[in-house]
Amino acid sequence: MYISGRERRILEVLLAYPDGLTIESLAQTLDVSTRTIHRDLKIVEDILTGYDLKLDKKSGTGIHITGSKEAKAKLDLALTQVAFTDYTPEERQAIILTTLLETNGSTKLIVLANELNVTVATVSNDLDKVEVVLTEHNLKLVRKRGYGVEIIGEESDKRATLSYLIFKYVDELDFLSHIKSKMKTQSSTIDTVSERLLGLVDQSKLMTIEKSINYIKSDLPYEFADSSYIGLVVHLALAVERLQKGEQIYFDHHYLEELETSKEYVVAKKIIRSLSEAFELEIPKDEIGYITMHLLGAKLRSDKGIIIEESAVNVLYLTKQLIVAVGEKIQATFVSEDRLLKDLLTHLKPTLYRIQKGMYIGNPLKGDIKRDYPEIFEAIKVSCTEIFEVDFPDEEIAYLVLHFASATIERVSPQNLSVLVICSSGLGTSKMVSSQLKNKINGIRQIDQASLFELESKALSGYDLILSTIPLKDYVDEYTLISTILTEEDIEKINVLIKGKQLRQDLLKRNYIESKQAEVFSFDRLEKMQQYSNAILNILGTFCIDQIQQLTSKKAILDEISRRLKERQLIHDEKGLTDALIKREKQGGIGIPGTSLALYHTRLSSIQKPLFQLYDLSHPLTLTSMNQEEMTVTRIVMMLSPLEISDHVLEVLSFLSTLIIRDQTSRHVFETLDEQGLKHYLSQELNMFINDKLS
Repeated sequence: MYISGRERRILEVLLAYPDGLTIESLAQTLDVSTRTIHRDLKIVEDILTGYDLKLDKKSGTGIHITGSKEAKAKLDLALTQVAFTDYTPEERQAIILTTLLETNGSTKLIVLANELNVTVATVSNDLDKVEVVLTEHNLKLVRKRGYGVEIIGEESDKRATLSYLIFKYVDELDFLSHIKSKMKTQSSTIDTVSERLLGLVDQSKLMTIEKSINYIKSDLPYEFADSSYIGLVVHLALAVERLQKGEQIYFDHHYLEELETSKEYVVAKKIIRSLSEAFELEIPKDEIGYITMHLLGAKLRSDKGIIIEESAVNVLYLTKQLIVAVGEKIQATFVSEDRLLKDLLTHLKPTLYRIQKGMYIGNPLKGDIKRDYPEIFEAIKVSCTEIFEVDFPDEEIAYLVLHFASATIERVSPQNLSVLVICSSGLGTSKMVSSQLKNKINGIRQIDQASLFELESKALSGYDLILSTIPLKDYVDEYTLISTILTEEDIEKINVLIKGKQLRQDLLKRNYIESKQAEVFSFDRLEKMQQYSNAILNILGTFCIDQIQQLTSKKAILDEISRRLKERQLIHDEKGLTDALIKREKQGGIGIPGTSLALYHTRLSSIQKPLFQLYDLSHPLTLTSMNQEEMTVTRIVMMLSPLEISDHVLEVLSFLSTLIIRDQTSRHVFETLDEQGLKHYLSQELNMFINDKLS
């Protein structure tokens, strides 16, 4: 069977979307005009006829393939076993790029032309496009008559480009299937871009690497998003392959020394040790630096206590500015601004790290998001440049749009059914889909989110509906494919499913279950109330506003604070605390702009209990603010915590961090009130915090 590259792609997309999609959506997916799609569909219909399948076209709702499951499976397999595949121009360029990156020395254009069954002129034209990609990754394309073509550049940049190609062309589900040893046995004539890229490393290496990462997951204070997990596995796989071929990598040793103090560096060393033993390979110390960067840039982090955990109050301040700036530009206010602030902070910290270090992250939703949210997209892009003073790639901006779009959607009361949403593009995508479901669909009681890598550990039978924004093929038996931005067809489809589920529920049984759930909810509520109350009482129990008289130097003031805390048996090591606070200040500004406040915070094993205290200075200090300007400080806010504390305590401390800079009124309160007045204010705010948590 011979089919063109575009015809193959149309069939693959239609098979992936069994409920159908519009001509416009299909054209956007393939990046061609609707007229081209209409023309190609005539040939596609002829191909389908040979497999006892038909193309169902309905005006306004789209097109989909009809026929038996067995016939569709037969076609799906045939598409992977064609004797020759006519690549699309983009796929062809990806294959050329992969071939050149994997080749030591030059390659003749005629060799590439023969391999792809095109003319030398076509390859030459493709190389113009390839050169643009290489320039973006700090690589150079050398073309000489009689010599051929070759890629010149650092090994690290070559690896980064290969990682980029894998992110762009390999579907997450294909990668997961490959890593879990579940890929179909296929013909040796297959030569898709996805397969070429997956073939860069063998399956056994991927499985060894995955096990090494799984062993150390618990050592990290956060979870991986699918994209971050795959990024690390791909990086390590390419590293092992290329080290075995004798390729060497260099990492700046001064920067490596900075990284050595981080938790991520310790974890990276464990990974290197494990892989060195598994592959009997000497892995250079430089590789630890690159793995540490991947760990630091992991996109999905736990939102519990992230502020005190990650020392990110300066990023918190800038994030608050971002919310205000975007709101002003689009003339909108956001539902649950505190939630948005926390979500953005969780996302922005690794984002800023990735941008600073030039780490690529893919975003398959970028095109859809730019099209559907042009105003928010542009407002965020401009605001990020103004506030953070760095250029955010469109891929990163698109992820931020998801958070803002989610925060603009009202929530309605949940009802009866439990739903699992499966997304592959990160936490923001799942939350936006969940928010739309709550807003537009009645009858939903609970919505959980899962990534592809979490599916095996999920009890899928416990959910009434499983919705996915990506095709899951045969990975999940029963699920419904939906768009990231819900269409009218999606809403109608989900409503029909919900009505069917509700009709099958026995009313008496449901009432019995709901009454039992109410009992559990009441007990859980009381338990949570006690946990949060205990955390708050512990913190307020040591709250005070002390005076620091006569001392004029920063070191002397911090020494005095440490001495007093040790005297009250709240810490063990006063010198250790002073050193930690000074080190924290070197990491970034601690002064709160527009106030006379400075916020010192750290976590140490020598700290006996969580502390939130203020110190008034008789002699003002000049310190660096969170926006990197000099400012005068007359009151120090001290937020301290042991290394090992409960999630509830971390959440309370994080709330207090946010409260200090929440708005002008809050900043003024912390700046001016005396101990009794501020303790009363904190009690009121923390009471509302508990109520919000319990609701």
